[in-house]
Amino acid sequence: MKKMRTWRECLIERIANRERAIGYLQAILEDYHIYKNPAVVLKALQTVVEAQGGVFELAKQADMDPQVFSKMLSNKDMPLIDTVVIVLKALGYQLSIQPIESENPDLETYTHALEN
Repeated sequence: MKKMRTWRECLIERIANRERAIGYLQAILEDYHIYKNPAVVLKALQTVVEAQGGVFELAKQADMDPQVFSKMLSNKDMPLIDTVVIVLKALGYQLSIQPIESENPDLETYTHALEN
């Protein structure tokens, strides 16, 4: 009989690939932009850490003590941006800024009105 796996197990297997992990995190950050739920971002970071070798491996990559790294991932009081930056650094990536594609054509008019 074939063993059933959870969605999270399948996700971890899929994002063990670093490029897929980054794509996953980009999608999570886009969702955060819309829904503003930091708990989802933190859970996604924990999942990526697990998929990429676990706390010990990524702590080593980030040049951090594994206990400190683990506490950072579970600390809801730590600024989310700090956690994201540290995990991305451990993966060998950095956070970047991009222009938002205007979904609302009136946004340009609104922005222009604010400038005047």
